[in-house]
Amino acid sequence: MNQPSSIRPRLRPAALAISLLYVAATPAMADDAEPEVAALAASVQDVVVTGTRDIQRSAGESLSPIDVISAKDLQRTGQTDLRDALVKLLPSINRLAQTGDAANLTSALTLRGLSPNHVLLLVNGKRRHTSANITADAGSQQGATPVDIDLIPVSAVDHIEVLRDGAAAQYGSDAIAGVINVILKSSSQGGSLTATTGEYYKHDGFTLGGAADVGLPLGGDGFLHLSTEYRRHEHSMRSGADERTGTFVNRTLGDPQVRRESFGANAGIAVDKDVELYAFATAAHRTGGSYQNYRLPSRLPQVHPDGFSPVETSNETDAALTAGIRGTDLAGWRWDLSASYGIDNVKINMVDSANTDLYAATGATPTSFHLAQYKNSQQSANADVARSFETGVLPSALGVALGVEFRRETYEVGAGDEASYFGSGSQALPGLSPISAGKHSRNIGAAYADFSTKLTSQWEAELAGRYEHYSDAGSTRNAKVSTRYEFNPRLALRATASTGFRAPSLAQENYTSLAVSPTTAGGQLAVNSDAARKLGALALRPEKSRSFNLGLVAEPIDNLHITVDAYRILIRDRIVQGGTYTGQAAIDALTAAGISLPSGLSSVSASYYANGVDTRTQGLDFVAGYPSNLGTLGRIDWDFSANINTSKVTKVANDGNGQTLLNAQQVGYLTTATPKNKLIVGGVWTLDDWSVSLHATRYGKTANEATFYSGPNIYSTTVFNHIENKPKTLTDLEVRYAVTKKLQLAAGATNLFDVYPTKVPAASRYLGVYQYDTAAAQIPFNGGYYYVRANYKF
Repeated sequence: MNQPSSIRPRLRPAALAISLLYVAATPAMADDAEPEVAALAASVQDVVVTGTRDIQRSAGESLSPIDVISAKDLQRTGQTDLRDALVKLLPSINRLAQTGDAANLTSALTLRGLSPNHVLLLVNGKRRHTSANITADAGSQQGATPVDIDLIPVSAVDHIEVLRDGAAAQYGSDAIAGVINVILKSSSQGGSLTATTGEYYKHDGFTLGGAADVGLPLGGDGFLHLSTEYRRHEHSMRSGADERTGTFVNRTLGDPQVRRESFGANAGIAVDKDVELYAFATAAHRTGGSYQNYRLPSRLPQVHPDGFSPVETSNETDAALTAGIRGTDLAGWRWDLSASYGIDNVKINMVDSANTDLYAATGATPTSFHLAQYKNSQQSANADVARSFETGVLPSALGVALGVEFRRETYEVGAGDEASYFGSGSQALPGLSPISAGKHSRNIGAAYADFSTKLTSQWEAELAGRYEHYSDAGSTRNAKVSTRYEFNPRLALRATASTGFRAPSLAQENYTSLAVSPTTAGGQLAVNSDAARKLGALALRPEKSRSFNLGLVAEPIDNLHITVDAYRILIRDRIVQGGTYTGQAAIDALTAAGISLPSGLSSVSASYYANGVDTRTQGLDFVAGYPSNLGTLGRIDWDFSANINTSKVTKVANDGNGQTLLNAQQVGYLTTATPKNKLIVGGVWTLDDWSVSLHATRYGKTANEATFYSGPNIYSTTVFNHIENKPKTLTDLEVRYAVTKKLQLAAGATNLFDVYPTKVPAASRYLGVYQYDTAAAQIPFNGGYYYVRANYKF
């Protein structure tokens, strides 16, 4: 099924163990297996390890809502990026159609309408490092430094478990909206080769991808699974006509050009019957370029007589390694010792640009610049133990899990070359001066305890607690209580209540930048800088959350699996961009930070990150799946899922000067930029060697308080143009044919009927170019995309 059900028939422990061994040993046979074996493999895939520290269990038996996404599910979406595949599969996950500047080259996703910062990403159950690239431009993802999931090769993924529940008490900071756990392939034989190509209906955005993976034996009973991937995606252009020229010379609205190479490895080998050594790693290199606004020939005719469109480029290297040893019998305890290291290194450059002040002073200017370098690293060590105790009182054993963690995080900012920051700096994005450079680090220590048992034969409960101390943000204590009551094998209720937290990232505390358009400039000041303090900035505090979930798990008729989960998430002291000042106050603050501004600007603003608001997010998740056996006409696996979500700002804080930190536009980014609802319905039809996936996804409306770029309220920060993006439905189709048992060919289209978002009113289209709302996390604005794919298994 393209949209997997989160509840499956339960397997007995013995059958489960045998099935796990079978599937792990023969992954390449899954598509070619007999129907009975294929059905068993499907059941096994819904066995999860996320959200529990005692035993593996099925997703339907979990005390929290969990979605299980198989590698086949990911491939059938037609997407070559993990992020975009998850957006197609899960209604609770969304993304912005386009972010700005360097953030346009980093993949970020949201869960339940919250920030990418509120999603914790694990690989094989271990915390992964975050991106060094922060989203600086205005919008719902501003201030995000997420884990870039697209730097993990799709070919390395066995399945993904998405926990839609607060889990900071179990996993630590960031797990406010939920947890995404990427489980890597672990077979010792077999493999696959995949090639994909496609483009948009408008004949741009050409994409070419290739992937390979192979399982190898390691020692007598170990495994080494290797994966590699290549992806190239060209620019798309969806800009409106530039009102200054009446032409489509301005290409800023569209996809960036991206090239990515990635690699993954997963290994394990038994030392003896009770002890295993394991390790896994990923490495990726990505380059990209994103168009900036066109500059008229009058800007610098001596260098660019026809005008110029600066292109911001990124050269990124990302790597992660985890190694550990675990065993099953240390005085009755299961134990796991591990160490991890991850790093993301991003170099930001600019080509086809110029420094007009440098030319005025010297008569010459480069057209290419090195703007800045951002490096983020994470080192961690974990020790975990678990065992079960027979109490003689409870109907089942008491599961106990204990653990400690140490983490060191480092964030480093390097300055650009001198020509990039001389005077007003390079056009579009000036380089960072040495005054903004620096290296920042912190240490984190944590300890947790987790207890689970059955209070009766039908009633299960779990209690988790965690203590964490940040050297820069202080200490926090969090707890989670979960329960599940099974009325009968077809009906169960589950509920959770938890507290959580998210520490400010080092980037949010220390990031400084300036973005310059042809007529405006906006500066981001480090919150702990003297310049920001003049604008009322206060030291950042951790966000605090309370989460509640009430769910129903049901099988009202044979094979109809349904889960319904209602949730409420309260966040206090949420970190957002705030303290926005304009005019002379902004100019003075930017000057104090060592930032020079070009002349002739219509609007200048300066902001910083602040604990700006308290929010309340609540909604409902619905997932259903049902298989239909059509006899000689094949089989259809139907699925339906929906997310209904609303967010409200319950309090807006003031800065140190007594000014309100957020205006109506910034509040709108948090409350109306994400669809109020998202529904996915469809199925997968299979007959002999043919298979067809057809799904429709309906996105509810979004709204935005847009800036006026013409008229009496031009550039106002108090009066806005209320715009709405109407509900839209996208249809995705893929047809597959098994040429042989090993070779499969596929052709498909995403957004089959070439649907586009609602256009922005002319008064709020900057330069006439931005004809779609880039602040909305609704449908993409590229239109239809068609592709072909070949997959060979061996």
